[in-house]
Amino acid sequence: MARKYSLAYLTIPGVNPMDQIRIAKECGYDYVSLRTIPMHLPGEPEFLLDKDPELFEATKKALKEYDMPLMDIELARVRPDLNIDEYEPAFEKAAELGGTDVLGSIWTRDKAFYVEKVAKIAEMAKKYGLKYNVEFLPWAGVRNLQEDITLIDTVGMDNVFVMVDTLHAGRAGVTGAELARTPKKYFNFMHLCDGPAGPDGDVVLDNIKDDLMLYTAREARFYVGEGDIDIASMVAAIPDVPLSIELPHLGHIKEFGVQGHAQRCLDTAKAYFAKHGVE
Repeated sequence: MARKYSLAYLTIPGVNPMDQIRIAKECGYDYVSLRTIPMHLPGEPEFLLDKDPELFEATKKALKEYDMPLMDIELARVRPDLNIDEYEPAFEKAAELGGTDVLGSIWTRDKAFYVEKVAKIAEMAKKYGLKYNVEFLPWAGVRNLQEDITLIDTVGMDNVFVMVDTLHAGRAGVTGAELARTPKKYFNFMHLCDGPAGPDGDVVLDNIKDDLMLYTAREARFYVGEGDIDIASMVAAIPDVPLSIELPHLGHIKEFGVQGHAQRCLDTAKAYFAKHGVE
């Protein structure tokens, strides 16, 4: 069975849902992944489908017009200063649009706290038939595959999954062999991109000392096959799950435009997997 691909919001950040849906269709993606729970980042537009009826209807119309299924919404984070109850209206609207999943992440090392909150978010998501997928990041609260698996086991609900981002997994030292040993029940979809492997240190960018790990994740991920991560073994280890391409690169967007970049993301991924015999 051919692998399915979704266009994640962060690949073409700032694009409104209707244009993201159109671009996903025209580029040949199978799904779209929207950011409808804001992160309140400076300068980032907020697409609040639960608070803007016109935007909701326009998004609904675009999904139907382009025959583009909504896979997931983001980002349902767990952090001490965030009120998780505010996520429920977004979950309700995602379900109304046919969405199946919610993406989340953990931003505290207080395990008792985040286990409790993840369980509550999962219960909230289940009310709307949604699955909650928790992403691990090496600089966040849940930092690697084993911590994520422990969280899923502790919560013990059937709609909570580990979300593997190939960049973050590579940075956390996760290998394809480790993923292959892990029961497939933990996985539901993956984030796909490439980048430098291993825990990176500081780098000088435009004469400003910055952290390469954060910079790459937010602004300069690599097309699949152009970095150091063994993407083929990771993806082969988790068959039959969709691949949501999350590949922000401000330079490529400037060079190719948002649609051109989205197209290159998909084309390079498919070419890489064909070369490596990965389905």
